[in-house]
Amino acid sequence: MNEGQKPSPLIWIKTGSLLFIALLLHLLGYFPSIIENWYSTGIYKGISYLLRAVTKWVPFSVGDVLYILFIISLIVGLIRFIIRLVGGKLNRHSVIPIALKLFGKILYIYIIFRLLWGLNYDRLGIAHQLKLSTKEYETEEVIQLTNRLIDSLNACRLRLSDTVLPEPPVDSIFRMAGIGYSRLSDQYFFLNYTQRSLKPSLFTPIADWLSFTGYYNPFSGEGQVRKDIPRVLIPFVSCHEIGHQLGYASESEANFVGFLAALSTNDPYFRYSALNELFTYAQREELFMLALAKDSVRFESVIQQNRERLDTLVRKDRKEIRTFFQQRSNKISPAFNDLYERYLKANDQAEGLRSYDEVVGLLIAYIKKHEKI
Repeated sequence: MNEGQKPSPLIWIKTGSLLFIALLLHLLGYFPSIIENWYSTGIYKGISYLLRAVTKWVPFSVGDVLYILFIISLIVGLIRFIIRLVGGKLNRHSVIPIALKLFGKILYIYIIFRLLWGLNYDRLGIAHQLKLSTKEYETEEVIQLTNRLIDSLNACRLRLSDTVLPEPPVDSIFRMAGIGYSRLSDQYFFLNYTQRSLKPSLFTPIADWLSFTGYYNPFSGEGQVRKDIPRVLIPFVSCHEIGHQLGYASESEANFVGFLAALSTNDPYFRYSALNELFTYAQREELFMLALAKDSVRFESVIQQNRERLDTLVRKDRKEIRTFFQQRSNKISPAFNDLYERYLKANDQAEGLRSYDEVVGLLIAYIKKHEKI
């Protein structure tokens, strides 16, 4: 296209078509039953299986390479635009097609994202599948749950007799995570997981800046895990990412199914990892609710009681985890956290980063129904 030539009608038609498809996929989100029955438990199962079957054989993260190539293309495109702008080669007629092409690419990525995974944000989800009544819970219920998790956490730590926690190879942790889901699927068939595709993240060296422990790549079907974090965290992170691979886009639901899978391994190390993580969420919710009630006396009392109830070795392990992240804190990660929170809210997780803590409600409902964790 010449610099002064008007945009072709074809580009308007193409962009309009993409916009129409994107709007249809967005509107489909208002029909969660259709998504649950036709997409999440149907079409998506085939999509995710195929993606994992292809990427599992590649020794590195295909999705991370795609991200790197995308970032490079953005940088190259920006440089070209600046060169043309400085060179005076842009006018009203040439800017319009550039803007339309950029908008079209954004729409194309959105459409692919929704089709490959994003529709799962609008499904009925695990509470529907397990027939759990996730009504609003009371502060006392959260306190009871927290105490129950402390007792389970202490008992599990006793099974890990060494003062220093073991550090099994990351690959063996990935295998055990798959085994956990295999055992869990004996009870809940829809949690069957095959073609395991978990990879260490290529972005681990900059993970402190991006503030992640793991993430799911919807374009490659891979689950990525940060491999330099305290090893005891990796079992639960792995189970969480598999939860995303199975179509649970909600962070709380991925936490919940990941927790059940970790417990299903019957491996004390895996169980300890999951219980430690869920205790963190439960205690945070417990203190949040007490803070909302402006009960400062009980707030301080609960903090002290929880500290005293925790086994000495559990406190030591948790302190080491806190120290690891405190030493790596920076000023950039809060900005990325804010961006990710906006992403979560844009995908119907209104609580943003607090949506991770919503696993507390699922766990309370599960215990009420089954009287076990």
